[in-house]
Amino acid sequence: MIPWLTSAHRFPPVETALAEPNGLLAAGGDLTAGRLLAAYRQGIFPWFAPGEPLLWWSPDPRMVLFPNELKLSRSLARTLKNADYQIRLDSAFAQVIAACAEPREAGGGTWISAEMQVAYLRLHDLGYAHSVETWSQEGGKSTLTGGLYGIAIGRVFYGESMFSQRSDASKIALAHLCRLLEKRGFTVIDCQMNTSHLASLGAREIPRREFVAGLADWSAEHHVAERWPRDAAQHLYRKQP
Repeated sequence: MIPWLTSAHRFPPVETALAEPNGLLAAGGDLTAGRLLAAYRQGIFPWFAPGEPLLWWSPDPRMVLFPNELKLSRSLARTLKNADYQIRLDSAFAQVIAACAEPREAGGGTWISAEMQVAYLRLHDLGYAHSVETWSQEGGKSTLTGGLYGIAIGRVFYGESMFSQRSDASKIALAHLCRLLEKRGFTVIDCQMNTSHLASLGAREIPRREFVAGLADWSAEHHVAERWPRDAAQHLYRKQP
């Protein structure tokens, strides 16, 4: 049995999470900004389907991507240098999270419920949640075609979800995020769960104890949460005149 949290309860130690399903730690609680930030700092994140209780997870091992370990295919490297796209930061956060919430297949569901979107929009307003957006030229106008969002605390970017409506659009956003994080002194991107897609891009698993131990330093707030300059990633890969 996993513990049921009320608004006053703290999270149990991550070592008490279930092995099957991997990482299930607790249920209940709420999605207030304070609760969410406390969860991330301890290596815990919410993940539940609409109609389910609020579930909290801390899997072992943990999937992470160190920004300097990002793997770029030859085709993606060419796209980053030559394609007709624009990268923006935090200019359309609500659009990005709504696009990520769209079912991946006809008739499919989503875990990014309206309740989740409201909670992360609040974190965005507070300066913690950020979006990296790929805008493409289509029909003479700039259109949002891919991107990702996550939470930045200290030197950790906690990735939540990404979407792509055009080939490589989400990978373009991730590549710019990695280079931006390197420039800003970030240590790691938390990818949460292992997927073959993330592994192909250079993400790898580390023991949960190693990840949580690192968070004590990585998630220390060396500065207050802040808006990222919207043009900060604009020319990280593009050829200069």
